[in-house]
Amino acid sequence: MSTAPGTGFSYEIEQGKTEEGFNLTIVKCKGRLISENAEQLRQVVRPLILQGGRIAIDFADLDYMDSAGLGAVVSLKVSAISRGLCVLELVNLTPRIKKLLTMTNLMQLFTT
Repeated sequence: MSTAPGTGFSYEIEQGKTEEGFNLTIVKCKGRLISENAEQLRQVVRPLILQGGRIAIDFADLDYMDSAGLGAVVSLKVSAISRGLCVLELVNLTPRIKKLLTMTNLMQLFTT
């Protein structure tokens, strides 16, 4: 597990394969995804997008996300779409995160 110092944010990466044999990476986020650590998430996920496959960002243990965190997630999704060989999705959304995505009309961007 990697932690952003003093921000209350950490993540864990699990890698494997899908049933079809494609790369599967799960990035489990914990704590608060805020302006102080949003760039850390970008730096972790960008290289995974270049590898292709499926990336699931797991928000089951994410307590809070501010606008900078939301911006980071949206930019990663746009990068994945532009790359074309990668599917990035958000999984295990908490009610608070679902509400944030719905209020900002971004839920449909992350719904497959």
